[in-house]
Amino acid sequence: MSYLRQTSRNIGKIIGAVLVVALVASCSATYRNHGYMPPKEDVDLITVGQDTRNSVATSIGQPGTSGLLADSGYYYVRSRFKSYLYNAPVEIDREVLAITFDDKGVVRNVERFGLENGRVIALERRVTDSNIQGVSFLKQLFGSFGRIDIAEQFGG
Repeated sequence: MSYLRQTSRNIGKIIGAVLVVALVASCSATYRNHGYMPPKEDVDLITVGQDTRNSVATSIGQPGTSGLLADSGYYYVRSRFKSYLYNAPVEIDREVLAITFDDKGVVRNVERFGLENGRVIALERRVTDSNIQGVSFLKQLFGSFGRIDIAEQFGG
């Protein structure tokens, strides 16, 4: 009889341990990335005033939005989401790489934007023209992230 009690106690401990592990696993966050952001090393090889649409597409790849925005530039977007088992995913970070071209298809600006404390910030800029082309598109890209006043960010 004591063998049966010992076995049932061990089974109870195993079931308890499995429940604790399941509870801890359900409370931990899961992170997921969406979109494509070329590696910084590859972007650094793009030369403003020298590279063209074709050379950019060859060196870092076509952006996902190129078909939507003919002749306006290349926009690479990467978002990071955090989710728990019992809640919908929440976007916690978004980064945009904007490469604009002049009317001859030569790179004019290479700019990388991100978010810090809910504000849009320029993470990196290599520009020949300080007037950001495609600001309205950038407003759309960042506008759905929380409660950011994008017009204030770009002086619009």
